[in-house]
Amino acid sequence: MEANDLAYAGAAAQRQMIASGEVTARDLIEATLARIDRINPVINAYRVIFADEALAEADKIDAAGRGDGSKPMLGVPVAIKDDTDVVGERTAWGSLATDPNPAPHDADVVTRLRAAGAILIGKTSVPELTIWPFTETLAFGATRNPWNIDYATGGSSGGSGAAAAAGLCGVAHGSDGAGSVRIPAAFNGLFGIKTQRERISLGPNHIDGWNGMTVYGPLARTVADAALFLDATADGGPDGGYLAALDAPFRPLRIAISLKPPPGSMTKLGAEQRAAIEATAAALRELGHEVFEQEIDYPVAAFVSTVARYLRSVTDDVGTLPHPERLEQRTKNMAKLGGLISDRRLAQARAAEPGVAAQVNTIFESADAVLMPGTAAAPFKIGQLQGRGALWTLNAAAARVPWYGVWNAIGQPASSVPAGFDSNGLPLSVQFGAAPGDELTLLRIAAQLEQARPWAQARPPLDGLAR
Repeated sequence: MEANDLAYAGAAAQRQMIASGEVTARDLIEATLARIDRINPVINAYRVIFADEALAEADKIDAAGRGDGSKPMLGVPVAIKDDTDVVGERTAWGSLATDPNPAPHDADVVTRLRAAGAILIGKTSVPELTIWPFTETLAFGATRNPWNIDYATGGSSGGSGAAAAAGLCGVAHGSDGAGSVRIPAAFNGLFGIKTQRERISLGPNHIDGWNGMTVYGPLARTVADAALFLDATADGGPDGGYLAALDAPFRPLRIAISLKPPPGSMTKLGAEQRAAIEATAAALRELGHEVFEQEIDYPVAAFVSTVARYLRSVTDDVGTLPHPERLEQRTKNMAKLGGLISDRRLAQARAAEPGVAAQVNTIFESADAVLMPGTAAAPFKIGQLQGRGALWTLNAAAARVPWYGVWNAIGQPASSVPAGFDSNGLPLSVQFGAAPGDELTLLRIAAQLEQARPWAQARPPLDGLAR
């Protein structure tokens, strides 16, 4: 197999090829590292690459033989977001203000990935303190969209999105506190899923991250790749695992379309983004699902609770830093904004969650899933927000991605599904939301759409730009 085809195959196919003996783990890691060497200087997906360690792990796997298949990700190269600890490497968090010392232990999710046989290939770029839906920092530079390097890759799992889209890993790990898996998935033509709160352990360092809004999830070229990641990392999945469940008979569903953003959002849905919703609805009807328009009944508290918890989390995170004086000025000003959220106001925002969830979930009295916009418009251009203040940037970002954060505030699963390309060749997407704990419905819907209108065979036009 040609090296680029191997690198782009995705985690599920890569694992199968290793298990069958079609390729060795070293073949796969060498192909991935060669592609990283060519492409990463162009898009800056990785802050650090574990080349020697990855090759050594591959050699161990090859020397031990392919085994009995008990390790579902054996030999698969996985990218880890640089807000999550990997033993022996610093967790930079997109900043020079963080602890420069290496992490003493793996995060729980990393431990599970290693136990599943995954090979860590590197740590991916993030915005400073993972605040923004674009990934540009003074410390580590800008991460560029593989589909058009003049545009941002999203955030805060921006490096993970770029790495998965460009064939620089089999699947990428991300975290999502207000859309940070789904936004880069949307902007990079990937499937991304925000899991149910506590589905994947955030221990030991991110427990109750962003005041309960943060979860981990995969960014993947195929739905099967994401399901494999969940099988390796998640608790409480279906019998036999998520990947196997994709092949089960799937009854027609009731799917509501909701376009209205939460109250308080100042946004306008772009024409091409609206067309992506309409095309997806048509595809779902062709698949036999009942699709109808019904708006989510967002309470006013939905937006208020999300924003209050987000802003206060920035302040709290800054308070843990050993060198806050090294922060970018915009981040310092965001921390000042968050400081306006008192302990009492934060407690009120968190206490509002059950009521917000109950009102949002009335949609599931008549629907099995809800189809929504993802982003309101295309990604920002690289440098478009450079030099802007905290409040200006916050408003611009919130207007671009207002449909994501509520699902973090209520802790429920939501996904980003590719939906073609816009007139500039940038990916379009849609978002699906599900009832509590129902990641499987989201995976099955996405798998059906992927079969009906395959997206993984499309590749960004990067190779002509590589060194």
